[in-house]
Amino acid sequence: MPSNRRLWGLLVMTLVGALLPAAGPANTAGATGAGDLGITIAAKKKPAPKPKPKPKPKPKPKPKPVPKPKPVPKPTPAAKPTPANPALKKSATGLPAVLKINPQEWPGWRGGNRDGKSFDTGLLKAWPEGGPRLVWKTTGLGEGYSNITVAGGMIYTTGHKQRKLYLHGLSTKGKIVWSTEVGPGWTKSKPGSRSTPTYSEGNLYLVSGVGLIGCYDAKTGKEKWKREMSEFGGKPHQWGYAESVLIVGNLALVTPGGKNCIVALNKKTGEEVWQSLSFTGPGYSSLIYVEYKGVPMMINGTAGGIIGVHAKSGKTLWTNTFSAGNTANVPTPAFSDGYVFWATGYGKGGICLKLEVSGQNVTAKEAWRTKDMVCHHGGFVILNGYIYGNNGGGWVCLDLKTGQKKWEAKGVGKGSICYADGMLYLFGENGGKVALAPATPSGFKLTGQFSVAGTGPSWAHPVVVRGRLGLRYADNLYCFDVKAEK
Repeated sequence: MPSNRRLWGLLVMTLVGALLPAAGPANTAGATGAGDLGITIAAKKKPAPKPKPKPKPKPKPKPKPVPKPKPVPKPTPAAKPTPANPALKKSATGLPAVLKINPQEWPGWRGGNRDGKSFDTGLLKAWPEGGPRLVWKTTGLGEGYSNITVAGGMIYTTGHKQRKLYLHGLSTKGKIVWSTEVGPGWTKSKPGSRSTPTYSEGNLYLVSGVGLIGCYDAKTGKEKWKREMSEFGGKPHQWGYAESVLIVGNLALVTPGGKNCIVALNKKTGEEVWQSLSFTGPGYSSLIYVEYKGVPMMINGTAGGIIGVHAKSGKTLWTNTFSAGNTANVPTPAFSDGYVFWATGYGKGGICLKLEVSGQNVTAKEAWRTKDMVCHHGGFVILNGYIYGNNGGGWVCLDLKTGQKKWEAKGVGKGSICYADGMLYLFGENGGKVALAPATPSGFKLTGQFSVAGTGPSWAHPVVVRGRLGLRYADNLYCFDVKAEK
């Protein structure tokens, strides 16, 4: 028999089993053995570990506020052309292809494009008997042959007084506002002022008869810089220097002759930019600027003939010795449609050259010569394929490409010319005769004439701008109204 201790043990176990709730299915994976009693007791489950709290997501950084774009400023509207700042249309060369001039200005010798042509329209086609209405007359300019310049809201010209050269600034009503002494005047053969002031961006540029080159403030006449033609080997001929400075972009160009035929200066400082090689001495002509088939050129007549140089370097492109050694080569060359025309006086006549371009090289082949335009000083204009100009004691029209003469007439006799609104304005060398005629190759017919007073020969050219005709005759300056009534 089992012992008492064993019985007590079984009894206790029985009581415990009775008191415990019925166990579910055994979890043998987690059971604990109860010795040799053969009883298994469900193991106590460990509490499931609490899930680790998910880390709170870091708050995304607030995006920096994008700054509001600054309002794009409205483009400043293009200014209307003003007398103080004529615009320049740039070409691929960096130099202006065309000098775009304010049509209300006449900024220097022979106008904005140096071709003797005005932009004016709406002008009289015929003058009343006795001529158009005189608006004003001014005296006290001094001796001279200088033309007038109309720009910057003023009128400019030069005069010779007491052996000195003066540059004058006048109001548009003809009152002299200021006068600046430039230096010694030309006192030898044919004393008096010669060069016409050139206006550009508030400044005036001038060559004196003795060869001073100067820049002056257009409002006050104050000198800004000065050079001399002699610095470049130049020397005046028998009647002094008569050239008017050419302004192209930032260049001021003159023709000293001598060792440097043409010189380009910085128009703001007077510093040298380039020099061309020698081509004999200077004439009395003034430079023109041409761009043809991508090649920019400066062209001028000299004592040794006519020359074209590259506008960016001064390299000689072509020359022609027509009229070399003449008594005086005065008129300014003219260009149109690939043709360069130049006529001179003293029996020489004219020559027409056809330009041919290959890359940056240019040749000038003679197209024709003529004795039908012997032009002392009065010049010529090219219009629609025809040349109108002075021939000895009268006037002539020639075909540009062939030289064929279309008509010849007396007009006002030997003199100078400009063109405006379909009409030719003629100013006689002697007696102050002035005339008007249609510019047509079909024939010559005067539609008005009158005279102005003066002494000696008149070598200034007529100027037409803003409906006014300006005439310089010796010490006198006249302004006439040539605008047609609406």
